[in-house]
Amino acid sequence: MSRNIKFEDAGSSIFLETVRERTKNYFDANKISTKADWRMVAKTIGLLLLWGLLYWSFLFANVPLFLKFIIAAGLGITMGLIGFNICHDALHGAYAKSPWKNKALGWLFNAIGANVYVWKMTHNRIHHTFTNIVGHDADLEVAPGIIRIHEDEPKKWIHRYQHVYAFFLYSLSSISWFFKKDYMKFFDKSLRVNGKKPPRIEYFNLFFFKLVYYAFFLIIPLLVMEVAWWQVLLLLLVMHLAEGTLIGNVFQLAHLVEETNMPNPKQNAEIHDSWAIHQMRTTANFARGNPLAGFLFGGLNYQIEHHLFPNVCHVHYPDISVIVKATAEEFDVPYLENETFSSALKSHSNFLQKMGRPKKTEELLSAKV
Repeated sequence: MSRNIKFEDAGSSIFLETVRERTKNYFDANKISTKADWRMVAKTIGLLLLWGLLYWSFLFANVPLFLKFIIAAGLGITMGLIGFNICHDALHGAYAKSPWKNKALGWLFNAIGANVYVWKMTHNRIHHTFTNIVGHDADLEVAPGIIRIHEDEPKKWIHRYQHVYAFFLYSLSSISWFFKKDYMKFFDKSLRVNGKKPPRIEYFNLFFFKLVYYAFFLIIPLLVMEVAWWQVLLLLLVMHLAEGTLIGNVFQLAHLVEETNMPNPKQNAEIHDSWAIHQMRTTANFARGNPLAGFLFGGLNYQIEHHLFPNVCHVHYPDISVIVKATAEEFDVPYLENETFSSALKSHSNFLQKMGRPKKTEELLSAKV
């Protein structure tokens, strides 16, 4: 997967300089840090305590089985929220000024089943640079062959129904991620920086922390829970389905919606936008005015602000989004957003439906236009 892509610099890069200067002035004028504040610390403590309580209850609480299933679902959702809120910021260096604090909190990503090295490689480095660029953005590989997301992918008959079945497949995303995708990405030579192998310590970290995760979320439950083994597996499946539904749906709403662009350049081609303008055309916010969405999703509903300021803690996104939107309007730059979570889901569904239409249907629709 070659990534010899260049962005234009002239002219439109003034937008980025301006929005960065105005955002810096906001933090300076209000004498606040760009990193976590008491709100973030309180949320971190609350999520970690909830995680511990739910895990203990999952293993040892003497409750009816149906309540165990509710606890399992809550445990899965809580781990997704930890990833959204704590790990994501920490791995971008946005949580704290101290590198070691970010690193320590980032290690939680391993504890909830993912892999820090793979995430930094595919998300921080590749996705944030080559956002939504076909053949370059590793995050576009949703479910190759099963879900069609761009025009150059082969079209199969099943794709005409993908706007229905995709949402069920998303519930399997954490199972795929923790048991398959991390390994595939880690050993994918096309994702390596300058073709270099990962450091030796990362091989150890990958397998060691995966084994730790499997021990806590498979072996220990099988050994200590006083229910049949198949019930334990069913409970763990529910945990993953809940977690997968959360992360699988939220991740799609920032880039795979009707409003966003998806460039498909040739090898060594140039994107005819500056990097910042490219981010604005390929990224969309959702539910920007909903405080609960911002609280739960760790600012992932403020994807525009996150892509422009990945090293700023997400608790500040609602405030700086006002600056970003006003500056975008001033420079006649698109500021894409869906007003609600449900409208974003609808937009994603429409996008999938468009990508799955039979060729004849596309031609008829084009003729009507």
